Amino acid sequence: MNEDVVPLDGNAAAGQLAALFAVEPTMIIVTCEGCGREGPLATLRYYGEPLGVVLRCPVCDTANVRSASTGKQVTLDLRGSSRLTVHDNEARES
Repeated sequence: MNEDVVPLDGNAAAGQLAALFAVEPTMIIVTCEGCGREGPLATLRYYGEPLGVVLRCPVCDTANVRSASTGKQVTLDLRGSSRLTVHDNEARES
């Protein structure tokens, strides 16, 4: 690591991450950790539960997204996804 670089804390990424989570979630491109398939979140298979959901890859059945809600907090587990990609709306329309 370069000694001239002073790392900042996670607050420095807040603006960029806020933009990531302020998009239509069904259009987020999910890359499956299991088989490498890339596709919109909307194409994953949904399994609902009383406290949360599981979204699975339609090709290999890997659980790509898990979400649980207790009413006071929401937990998002993305261990089955190797990457999430959000396309800029303006770039897509060009």
